[in-house]
Amino acid sequence: MDAGEASEAVLATLDQLHGALGTHQIPFILFLDQDLSPTDESRFKKVSDVIIRNSPLAKDRLLDELELFLFKVESQPVVPKANVVMAEKALKGKKILLVDDDMRNVFSLSTLLEEYEMDTITAGDGRESLEVLQNNPDTDLILMDVMMPEMDGYEAIQHIRANPQFQELPIIALTAKAMQGDREKSIQAGASDYISKPVDTKQLLSLLRVWLSRG
Repeated sequence: MDAGEASEAVLATLDQLHGALGTHQIPFILFLDQDLSPTDESRFKKVSDVIIRNSPLAKDRLLDELELFLFKVESQPVVPKANVVMAEKALKGKKILLVDDDMRNVFSLSTLLEEYEMDTITAGDGRESLEVLQNNPDTDLILMDVMMPEMDGYEAIQHIRANPQFQELPIIALTAKAMQGDREKSIQAGASDYISKPVDTKQLLSLLRVWLSRG
């Protein structure tokens, strides 16, 4: 379902569908062609399972979500959680550079990444991230907070892209939910994609699957 226009109409339709389905659990995937206000985004998250924003890889993300849903359906008779983790085997062993000055975010995201057997390295600001990346050139993807002291994420991304070695390295910007202009600023700086904080774990895993499968 495309929720890019007529938000109230789409919300009303979703409410009607949820009511008609009753106890039947069918996932709802929303495709957005524009940013939502924090209030609208919160409302849409209550009635949908996945929100996909328009980007060069939006179609890949949509296919990825559909494949994951079909895998879950086929695997339901056998320990669901174990099967879902098996579906994430593409993430196993990938090295992720997590850049954030908030230790609470570092802890929660590192815990999630390690649950899927990814190797996590960290940096507390943009300047440190450049040093860590130089020492770990085999990094597969960067999660970059955009608001940090010393050197913010925007500047750090620009420095990374200036190095030919890392021009194709996937970088996902972690942006503030209330700042709708952060997406455009992140992409202009050289980010591959973005996700709003607080991070939705399902959306993050979807982004990781898409970007880590490109290579």
